[in-house]
Amino acid sequence: MKTLVRAVALAVAVAAGAASAAYPERPITFVVPWGAGGGTDTTARYFAAGLEKELGQPVNVVNRTGGSGVVGHSAIATAAPDGYTIGMITVEITMMHWQGLTDLNPASYTPLALVNADPAGFTVNANSPFKSVKEVLDYARANPGKLKASGTGQGGIWHLALAGLLNDAKVPQSAIPWVPSQGAAPAMQDLVAGGVDIVTCSLPEARALIDAGKAKPLAVMDSKATPLFPNVPTMKVAAGSDWTVSAWRGIAAPKGLPPDVQQKLIAAIKKIWDSKEFKDFASSKGYGMEWAPGAEFASFMKKGDADMGVVMKAAGIVK
Repeated sequence: MKTLVRAVALAVAVAAGAASAAYPERPITFVVPWGAGGGTDTTARYFAAGLEKELGQPVNVVNRTGGSGVVGHSAIATAAPDGYTIGMITVEITMMHWQGLTDLNPASYTPLALVNADPAGFTVNANSPFKSVKEVLDYARANPGKLKASGTGQGGIWHLALAGLLNDAKVPQSAIPWVPSQGAAPAMQDLVAGGVDIVTCSLPEARALIDAGKAKPLAVMDSKATPLFPNVPTMKVAAGSDWTVSAWRGIAAPKGLPPDVQQKLIAAIKKIWDSKEFKDFASSKGYGMEWAPGAEFASFMKKGDADMGVVMKAAGIVK
């Protein structure tokens, strides 16, 4: 009987191995948790087209929106871990569970690759008297509530960019009140009009008004300068702060994906990411290129998740 059980188990293992070795044998669904036409959707469709070419099977993009990203992220996490459903997860997966929106977190997935990250910037009106972030923080300490900032809704990634900076610099959160907006574009228009004093969105999102001479970036919240604006200092240089944060995008599969399927997908994604065509695509959109495969992507998300927990508690938005 034991011999029979072992034989059956071996046969199942061999069959599973053969099945994954032949992967993919049918179309793949690529889930996007955000709406059509946005940056995440555009990036996902680029990689879907590339994967279709590399893997020799159709890769169909499906937008699953709703619940502040919960619906789409859930669709990826709860699918069968067979490689036929993958998706683009975003920085919100390190935020949603702290807000009490879902139990999902970075450990709910098989990470394939981080492909893009856009660090937060710190931008002021071109006519602002402030010449450095340190000057802004010193003024805010001495004059709490006099400056206002914006960039996204309450609790969004750009709000947390400011909250993290204030927390790291030991400046009270109330020193620079947050004005919720429908996104970076309206926030930048408000900055130019004088409605707010600071916008902490990514520099690609602020680029048009910076290039027009209506706004000036004082820093980027990253450990290195951005190729888009190489003369803009890091936050470490601008204010002595080690705080870094970015809006990022990565490709993931449900937890439990067979290792050989994971490696096949990672290799295909890397080939697309390395191509001149993708570099040109990212450059044309102003997207920051960032690569971290498999375990490196998992470590990146784990650190980001812990950082978000600290900041969101400091900002009083943990549920």
